[in-house]
Amino acid sequence: MIRVVVELRVLGGIEARVDGRRLDLGPARQRRVLAALLIEANHVVTVDLLVDRVWGEGAPQRARSTLYSYLSRLRHALRTAAGEVRIARRSGGYELTVAPSAVDLHRFRTLAAGARTAAGEGDEDEAARLFEEALALWRGDACPGVDTPWFNAQRETAHGERLAAALDWGDLQLRRGFHAELLTALPVHAERHPLDERLAAQLMLALYRGGRPADALHHYQEVRRRLADELGIDPGPPLRELYQRILTSDPCLAPPARDAGPEPARTVTTRPRQLPAAPPLFTGRHSELASLNKLLTPQGEPDDGAVPIAAICGTGGVGKTWLALRWAHDQQERFPDGQLYADLRGFAPSGEPTDPYAVVRGFLEALGADPANLPGTPQAQAATYRSLTAGLRLLVVLDNARDTDQVAPLLPGSPTCTVLITSRHQLPGLAASHGAGQLPLETLDDAEARELLARRLGADRLAAEPAAAAELLRHCAGLPLAIGLLAARLTTNPVLTPTALAAELRDTTTRLDALETGEATGDVRAVFASSYRALDPDSARVFRQLAQAPGADIGLSAAVGLTALPLARLRTRLRVLQAHHLVREPAPGRFTCHDLLRAYALELARTAAPAAEADAALTRVLDHYAHTAYAADRLLLPHRDPLPPAPVAEGAHPGEFATHDQAMAWFASEHPVLTAAVDHAVRTGRDAQAWRLAWALTTFLARRGRWADVTAVQTTALAAAVRLGDPAARAESHRALAWACTETGRLAEARRELDRALALSEANGDLLSAAHTHLALGWLHERRGDRPAALRHDQRAVDLFTSAGNLPGRARALNAVAWDHAQLGDPAASVRRCREALALQGELGDERGRAGTWDTLGYAYHQLGEHTKAIDCYEHSLDLNRALGHRYNEAETLVHLSQTHRATGAVEPAREALRQALGIYLDIHAPDTDVDQVRTLLREL
Repeated sequence: MIRVVVELRVLGGIEARVDGRRLDLGPARQRRVLAALLIEANHVVTVDLLVDRVWGEGAPQRARSTLYSYLSRLRHALRTAAGEVRIARRSGGYELTVAPSAVDLHRFRTLAAGARTAAGEGDEDEAARLFEEALALWRGDACPGVDTPWFNAQRETAHGERLAAALDWGDLQLRRGFHAELLTALPVHAERHPLDERLAAQLMLALYRGGRPADALHHYQEVRRRLADELGIDPGPPLRELYQRILTSDPCLAPPARDAGPEPARTVTTRPRQLPAAPPLFTGRHSELASLNKLLTPQGEPDDGAVPIAAICGTGGVGKTWLALRWAHDQQERFPDGQLYADLRGFAPSGEPTDPYAVVRGFLEALGADPANLPGTPQAQAATYRSLTAGLRLLVVLDNARDTDQVAPLLPGSPTCTVLITSRHQLPGLAASHGAGQLPLETLDDAEARELLARRLGADRLAAEPAAAAELLRHCAGLPLAIGLLAARLTTNPVLTPTALAAELRDTTTRLDALETGEATGDVRAVFASSYRALDPDSARVFRQLAQAPGADIGLSAAVGLTALPLARLRTRLRVLQAHHLVREPAPGRFTCHDLLRAYALELARTAAPAAEADAALTRVLDHYAHTAYAADRLLLPHRDPLPPAPVAEGAHPGEFATHDQAMAWFASEHPVLTAAVDHAVRTGRDAQAWRLAWALTTFLARRGRWADVTAVQTTALAAAVRLGDPAARAESHRALAWACTETGRLAEARRELDRALALSEANGDLLSAAHTHLALGWLHERRGDRPAALRHDQRAVDLFTSAGNLPGRARALNAVAWDHAQLGDPAASVRRCREALALQGELGDERGRAGTWDTLGYAYHQLGEHTKAIDCYEHSLDLNRALGHRYNEAETLVHLSQTHRATGAVEPAREALRQALGIYLDIHAPDTDVDQVRTLLREL
């Protein structure tokens, strides 16, 4: 049997993971019940104690019954880990049985104890490894946010154990001569425990041995001041003695000599060479390159100092990345073990900065680490990264860093490594905590700026018009980005002269405000303006309109709708914009622009173009998305009740699709933009477009299990429907929100949403809306395990659909009733209802409905023991789902088919069906619950 990997955590948050997938543990108090059992794992905890620990003083009268409900739900949530963790009822209480190594708190305690044992036996390398693994388990406070007396006491105890382990590790590392590694961790612990004199002594000694005696003395003064202010005492004799020894540079403080024995065996199997190409037109910066040499060249032996770190800081477009890459390529011989590079996207115009732990994993693979054998936690992976880089002569280039927190996990711990960082921020925290040197990068001086422009245009062309060249350079203000843009203007338009270009720039005096960072950007607006004014009218209009598009980028078909241009003419205009460096094509057929350029284009749309232009462009692109999404949804769900027709703005050009697969592919590529478009439509007062777009997007999002996205877009849509005064639209949004809540286990919220939907439908006399709501209530009660209630609602849906004359809905509801009968142990009734549904669906040509009903009929025959008929029904369902491309339904039917094969003793066909289902679920990123169910069934086989 294949064992699952279970991780149960209370350090930094209460959570459970099975094979790396996070389980839904329910509301906060339910998670507290689990935490209380985890802390007392493998011990019986009485019900009274559990109530006291979870609720504290003043527990409600129904606390016991609520506790039983929580325990039942936790058992269900942990079902995928049933072989590894179990909550069992014992005499007088409950016991959670689990291997202690699966619970981070108990694993921490075991590792710390093992480290102390190894240290006592003289194996300091093993002791250090165990301490580091133990401390890496801490992702934050123990059981954060839980405020009861018992939990507070447990938290205080655990934090005391953490500090003790950190102090023991610190003493061990200082004895071993690994003071440099401590400079990453000790400042964090010292900030949390500013009055701990043992910790202060460790940090002072590490700073002193790292070549920073002034910082060590300063830290002593800070500790002395705080002890006096807060406790009214002076530092103890050991700390005062260390202070005096540092003042006199006592030789006894020198680090111990490292063992000169053979190097330990390494797991690094490759020498990464990740640097991007050297900048081809790099110019000047001689003094800056010399400064980097000084900052990043170790002064003395590597063991005598911390990791050499330098940060190049400056405004956007000033050339930080080019300088970093030029230095890195020039110094490659210094780093024979390789160069690592990562763009941290700290200031990308769209999306979040890069997750540093994702970069850590990439670096580990680049260093040859086996991904399958990496530690489970990000912090432990970062520790492995530091271990792998220890002793290597390695360069790490971290480009476009957001802040110190993003950089810190990526810093190696060995002084043989070197780190070069670029950022728009000054990163003062990095200088304070890691002694990073800083190189503020200014604009080019006059000679360097002229040399760069000459290299781009040719010295002869500048010499022919010296006054114009000087004026151009004056407007560029030494900013490499501005010089590059002006050079692009001149090189892409051979009839344009420097004199003519300089004349264009004279009237522009304002500056483009920096986006988000508040940094000055030189005369970039003037440069952008000169490029913009050189455009033909169509290209200029397209440039303005592209900034109106919601989302980070835009595809060609949407751009056609945005601009109302024929595709061929639009392609020509986009090529012009690319030639002038005003638009980028990061992927074939998708276009975007630099954040500063987008800001400039938006300004133009507000100030330099007719007011109606931007409004019309936004209306067209939102209509394009809404109507294209509607057309795609009709292929995904052809018998879904259609929406009333809506006008399409002239020139919007909605897309059309021939097949289900084309529609799914379009949604897959566009859904990030579509979700952004829903919000954008609301912000610009287009509630009707927002609601229709959310309606059309929901089917796709649900099939992909993107329930958080469903909740987000439908919450926005619901607010729009309220403003529109449309009760039918409100009811639809309430149902969609309930669907998301039901599928994610938020059943009480789902019930509230459906009650609101039903009230709206009944008040409005909308039989069809009420029918859909009763059908949703039936599914909700099925999920809650109340099958009689599910049957009542589903039967009510049948009656309402019949009264409304809605045959697709009636057939769907009949299938639901058939499923209810099967669940209630009446498979014969289920068969009758399925036959009714199939007859209707056959008349309607509802292939998707037939696929679902054949699956239900197979389930009913399975219960009747007529396994041959069941298998035949499932095969019908599979054929239809495969023809329609309904991969989620295909996988669901494969699971049912497997169960029937298993009942007949056909183990291999059962196993093969589950393998196919698992492959589909993984391929379409189905919810973890589905994936985990199939894996559990496979393990049982």
